[in-house]
Amino acid sequence: MRTLSLALRNLLRNRRRSLTTLLAMIIGAVTVLVFGGYARNITLALQTGYVTRGGHLQIQRKDYFLYGTGNPAAYGIADYQHVIDVVAHDPVLAPMITVVTPQISLGGIAGNFAAGVSRTIIGAGVVVADRNRMRAWNDYGLHFDIGATALTGTADDAVVIGNGVARVLELCEPLKVPNCAKHQKTEPVGGAPAPADIAALAAQEARPAAPAQQEARIELLAANVHGAPNVASLHVVKAERQGFKELDDMFIGMHLAQAQRLLYGSETPQATAVVLQLRHTSQIPAAKARLAELLATTLKQDPLEVQDFEVLNPFYGQAVGMFATIFSFMAVLIGAIVLFTVGNTMSMAVMERTAEIGTLRAMGLRRSGIRRLFMSEALVLGLIGAAAGVLSALLVAWLVNHAGLTWLPPGQVDPVPLTVRVWGETKMIVGTSVGLALVAVVSAWWPARRAARMLIVDALRHV
Repeated sequence: MRTLSLALRNLLRNRRRSLTTLLAMIIGAVTVLVFGGYARNITLALQTGYVTRGGHLQIQRKDYFLYGTGNPAAYGIADYQHVIDVVAHDPVLAPMITVVTPQISLGGIAGNFAAGVSRTIIGAGVVVADRNRMRAWNDYGLHFDIGATALTGTADDAVVIGNGVARVLELCEPLKVPNCAKHQKTEPVGGAPAPADIAALAAQEARPAAPAQQEARIELLAANVHGAPNVASLHVVKAERQGFKELDDMFIGMHLAQAQRLLYGSETPQATAVVLQLRHTSQIPAAKARLAELLATTLKQDPLEVQDFEVLNPFYGQAVGMFATIFSFMAVLIGAIVLFTVGNTMSMAVMERTAEIGTLRAMGLRRSGIRRLFMSEALVLGLIGAAAGVLSALLVAWLVNHAGLTWLPPGQVDPVPLTVRVWGETKMIVGTSVGLALVAVVSAWWPARRAARMLIVDALRHV
């Protein structure tokens, strides 16, 4: 404590130089913390988006993740309700889970044969009430509200499609899709109409069509479990942006019962996944461990496996890795600036206090004492700079968070308030503070070593 007190007094001997050094350290700390808080908010927003759409964990039939998209009907979970009951009533898992629900993913062809257009799609069959509960998950207090799905309160034949699907199927007018320029239809070679088999299936299943301006309908063709075509005439209740253009151009959301009829017809309905949403993301390892035990015992009759949201959504891991790399790169650059700034300050202090160093050595202070003195000054600089940097970063973050700025995060469809998460990020704050203090101490090592190695006689006669 006595050494630190002496170090503080030595720093105050040249206030201007010490203040300049502190300012560089504060700016560096603010830069690292504010960017880190901004990146943290983005990754949490991404995570929340994926968790609200697809849960934290999914129980799937073995190898569905690798091959199921090509033939989802062949990778269904036959007794999915038994799986749901076991998971929902398990004494270990039950306290962790907010929602456990079945899901069907399928591929097919959606057509608006009245307009002579069609396209391939990716469909999702869900239990609407469960999905609305999932969409309410907001463990990090982010400033956006997804709201209930447009399928709420609709009939079994209702679907929601992406804006891109609506544009291709020429349903912009009845669905009021924006930025949908009219285009000249290009007739196929030879003027061939829709395939006869698809048209016949659609005619058999279709209900009486309403006028285009009143109702939008599509025909959806999918292959059932035996590979035979199955078709349904569906009522489009809304077109919504999906956040990613690739998904927006192919997505169709529907009721679980409708998806099951398309894939399994009159046979026993199945599900391609059982989705689990947990109360907290940090519970994933414990939940996966318990699910592994259940799959090896109670649920061993079916070859099942568990995938978490990071595996199911590789973009999330890529985004987290990218921001971690940028953050590390910035931290290294700031560390280098602080290193040379504090090193220069300590070198100037050694030059100015050469005679003082000689006097201390002549009075019996060892070389280690000289080194300790200058490194203590650097430590005090680092601690003060870290504390002031943290306080300044909290102030900047507060100003940004209350400035009313908005932006569009990845995967979102509506602008949200721009948020910088510094407060509460204890690991980032402690890591930045310790790193800054450590860099300051390391930067003083060489000047302190040079001061300690001075010859007493040469130091005393220094003018």
